[in-house]
Amino acid sequence: MSAGWVVAIVLAIGAVAYFFAAQRARVQRDSTDRAKEVPHSLPTYHGWLAFIFATVPALLVFLVVSSVSSGLLEGRIRTEVATHIADPAAASLSIGMVHNTSNALGQLGLSGANVPASYAALRDMATSAGISLAESGEDYMVPLAASVNADAGVHKLIGQGLTLLLALAGAAFSYSRIRLRLRARNQVERVVLWSLLAASTVAVLTTVGIILSMLGETIHFFSDVNPLTFFFGTVWDPRFAAAGSGGSEGQFGLIPLLMGTLYIALVSMLFAVPVGLMAAVYMGEYASNRVRSTVKPLLELLAGIPTIVYGIFAVVTLGPFFRDLSAALAGGFSFIQAQSVLTAGIVMGVMLIPVVSSLSDDVITAVPRAMRDGSLALGATRSETIRKVILPAALPGIVGALLLTASRAIGETMIVVLAAGVAARINFNPFEAMTTITVKIVNQLTGDLEFNSPQTLVAFALGLTLFTLTLGMNVYALYIVRKYREQYE
Repeated sequence: MSAGWVVAIVLAIGAVAYFFAAQRARVQRDSTDRAKEVPHSLPTYHGWLAFIFATVPALLVFLVVSSVSSGLLEGRIRTEVATHIADPAAASLSIGMVHNTSNALGQLGLSGANVPASYAALRDMATSAGISLAESGEDYMVPLAASVNADAGVHKLIGQGLTLLLALAGAAFSYSRIRLRLRARNQVERVVLWSLLAASTVAVLTTVGIILSMLGETIHFFSDVNPLTFFFGTVWDPRFAAAGSGGSEGQFGLIPLLMGTLYIALVSMLFAVPVGLMAAVYMGEYASNRVRSTVKPLLELLAGIPTIVYGIFAVVTLGPFFRDLSAALAGGFSFIQAQSVLTAGIVMGVMLIPVVSSLSDDVITAVPRAMRDGSLALGATRSETIRKVILPAALPGIVGALLLTASRAIGETMIVVLAAGVAARINFNPFEAMTTITVKIVNQLTGDLEFNSPQTLVAFALGLTLFTLTLGMNVYALYIVRKYREQYE
């Protein structure tokens, strides 16, 4: 029986427990003199309490047993492989082959005495059945995989049995506890409260997990490369330096990548901010409700377009257009490259317009109506009210919205890959190609990876740097937005 069926059966037991528990609570309520004893909770809460007792502990036990079983089996495989292979890299490959052998045995339905004695015989059987299996393999992998499959079946059976028994026991226990004065509502609300608390910690745990996943490899990278060389270096050339050239010093300079990231983000903001702000002012102050309900969703559709589509538009349409236009203006000499900061910035700006307009519109509409009415009552026109009253009042919130938009621009990847190129250099000409941190992260983690060289580990240092930069901007933006909201509460 698969895990999906186990979960479905547990939920079915919980649904049955809900129905019978609610029905029993309803019968007790209707057969009791209300003047003598008043029920504490509605029958619905008794039903939900029975559902929680029947499902939550059982599913938690099922998850724990499955995790422990996987860990034990994986440890057994590693221990057995280590007795035959000493090299860690070869052992890792052999562990993968054992897993493939285990899957092949399961697909072929082989177990016990039916398991072939040699790897070659199993490969022939798998090939005839249309199952791919590695050409090279050791004979010890076959009995090891068969033993792992047998143990996995036992563990699976034990876990499923415990799960179903616990579900039935929880349903019976909750059913037997039903009383008129049972505080079922309080217990259900306590479970809901803890569930909400667990959900609210997901963002924090995700942030901590991201930091920890990159921090170790970043420390490893800085053990090989001087941090000063990385943060203040002006040359990006992650190849190994030639003999006698001083090693890899100066080859991992962050400055060209950081400059390209900020430059392209600046160009995109210069395009997106005016258009987005004017759109927000129009929708918040001039547009009728009918126009606003139509224009705003249409504008926000731009945010739903995949960034790869924007990148294709840039490399196929906008980049060649700028190149041909510059050639026509300069008499055949194209001073704007097809892949350039300008092309990437404009396309990214189009993508950011709905972000700027939506956030700014929310901030502008949050300005109290009394401030508008007071300005108009003193004789100011609508445009003067917007320029001298509404926008200054909404400025902190708008600044926070722009910082959030800037962090979105700094983290963009696909548009830059296609529209700005991969040239890592310090350049102030917006008509030429540059690259960003995200592009180089993709480049360093593409292809055959060996996480023991600076050429690969530098991607973690770049990722942690970019994460710190965007996190700081987001925190500061949220601080400004929160301060603005408190001003009018």
